Amino acid sequence: MWAIEDQLRRYGPQADHPAVPLDEARAYCRRLALGHYENFSVLSWFVRRDLRDDFAAVYSFCRWADDLGDELGDTPADRDRGTELLHWWRSQLDACFAGDARHPVFVALRATADKHRLPVEPFADLIDAFIQDQSVTRYDTWDQVLDYCTRSADPVGRIVLRLWGHRDPEMDRLSDATCTALQLVNFWQDVRRDALERDRAYLPADLCQAHGLDRDAMIDDLRHARPIDRHDRAAATVVRDACDRTAPLFATGRELIPRVAPADRPTLTLFTLGGESVLSAIRRIDHRTIDRRPKLGKTTKAALLLRAAAGKLWPARRCGDPRPAVRPA
Repeated sequence: MWAIEDQLRRYGPQADHPAVPLDEARAYCRRLALGHYENFSVLSWFVRRDLRDDFAAVYSFCRWADDLGDELGDTPADRDRGTELLHWWRSQLDACFAGDARHPVFVALRATADKHRLPVEPFADLIDAFIQDQSVTRYDTWDQVLDYCTRSADPVGRIVLRLWGHRDPEMDRLSDATCTALQLVNFWQDVRRDALERDRAYLPADLCQAHGLDRDAMIDDLRHARPIDRHDRAAATVVRDACDRTAPLFATGRELIPRVAPADRPTLTLFTLGGESVLSAIRRIDHRTIDRRPKLGKTTKAALLLRAAAGKLWPARRCGDPRPAVRPA
């Protein structure tokens, strides 16, 4: 059972532990990656076997950073502590890329970075986004939300492309579209939970004002368990507008799928289909994520796995693909 406080006692800034051996570090990351609920497991059977330890290391880095930012509480003191710990996490990242890794996540990540010549910048950008979350809990404009996504989501896709051997600006642009869309759909899915658990709102003020939603009053009513009927229609309209703006990003990102190697297409397809399916789930509840959080059922997930498997049959398009295209017999 994962609990960030338990892990901090064992591996945090006050813990005195020797550098973890690489095999133990990789086993730690595999357990962490396989032990968390996600709409789709990061180590699904679509991920190439030779990259599973690398995916697990990257996931574990993100999981730790995310939990340091989000799972310590939502009081001002909690956020101050989260900021302090995220700065510590950044110092561990710098030490890792300088060749001095002790924490199991960074021991595993160091091996992955060496193997794939990964730069430090995308990892640092992710930490910066989590630090921003500690002080910025409201956004005024749609463009501000998109700017946040350039640090909170897009670096992940670029890291994955590097794991697959790609260093192509056009592929980075398409990956950014998918990652931003995935981040946005997560925001629209979690309107209620972000308000209740973190006093946070990603629905920007300009959209809320355009549709007559008093965003701060809505969050205040949610957090004090007051009736929210008066916000229902306006909130649903804002979420609908946000979803309508998000869908084209998935369409743009789909152009990346045939540009990666056949062995890697199912992984990319799965995340794309998963995000689009969450978007559809939001639409099925008439965008009322102020009331509930839509989830994908087991049947839907199974169907998506089958559709993603068909991604191996997509015709290849060479664009920075380091391996020859393989066509089905």
